[in-house]
Amino acid sequence: MTMTFAELTTMRVGGPIGRLEVARSTPHAIDLLRDAGDTDEPLLVLGGGSNLVVGDVGWDGTVVRMASGEFDIDGELVTAAAGVEWDHLVRTVLAAGLSGVEALSGIPGSVGGTPVQNVGAYGTVTSDVLESVTVFDRTTDEVEVWSPERCGFGTHRMSVFKHSDRWVVLDVTYRLRRGGQSAPVTFPAVAKRLGIEVGGTADPADVREAVLEQRRARGMVLDAADHDTWSVGSFFLNPVLAEVPDRARECPGQPDAKGTKLHAAWLIQHAGFGPGYGSDWGNGTVSLSTRHTLALTNRGGATTADVLKFAAHIRDGVQSTFDVDLTPECHLVNCSF
Repeated sequence: MTMTFAELTTMRVGGPIGRLEVARSTPHAIDLLRDAGDTDEPLLVLGGGSNLVVGDVGWDGTVVRMASGEFDIDGELVTAAAGVEWDHLVRTVLAAGLSGVEALSGIPGSVGGTPVQNVGAYGTVTSDVLESVTVFDRTTDEVEVWSPERCGFGTHRMSVFKHSDRWVVLDVTYRLRRGGQSAPVTFPAVAKRLGIEVGGTADPADVREAVLEQRRARGMVLDAADHDTWSVGSFFLNPVLAEVPDRARECPGQPDAKGTKLHAAWLIQHAGFGPGYGSDWGNGTVSLSTRHTLALTNRGGATTADVLKFAAHIRDGVQSTFDVDLTPECHLVNCSF
């Protein structure tokens, strides 16, 4: 039976996969990537599927699923293969007495996706702790080790990996800390839960639990029984504008190198789309999360076409209300809106 992307992604939509290869180790991944380079068949590399939406037509080519599990702790340096589950890494390093990634607890996906998205939450981003990235260059057929500077991190969760299929992340090395205290806690709700001032520190395990509590309350910890978690997390980026339109002046924002970063959640809600919106729209298979407005969720039986039709409806509503264009944060393959 042909496998579909609906079985391998957190949004649980997407059509058939032409051929699936599972990379069980980093050397195996390199062999598969090199073999794919010797043919004209299209190649798609898949990690945890937490930031991917594939069209209902699927992918008529090869999918290499990164399931490599190599993991090493050397002092304060932690190296993990691309296929390692991200939250497994967080749990493991905390148990080993290391801190620095506790604020990233509960994020779905795999290690290989963290530098691609410069994954971040609750005041911490991947680039804060990144030491190096090992990549396979599909153009030169070589394996290279990159410094953080070469990754091109910036606003909008950007990196040189994000919109290019040239480089495939093989493993990532993080520089963490010992000493029993977390990184400074900068998210007010987490600091309040811990009973500390913003900017203070706490036991890393306690920070992890406070973060998980926040994520569960927002339906952002994967749970097969909870349709609020059938999503790609935040579907839209927070827009960064050189000049804020008059109609969007009341939207909360903060300075950014490219202008002002506005809160997409505020724009969506104040355009008339509150939590849970969509249950009575269209065929009812897609709605905003019942907990917040950033996640578009599959309520069961949705197709990619359903998701994108709904996304376009939200985008168009925000544009007509505030003269602000929202763009997707997730990776769209063989589909658009």
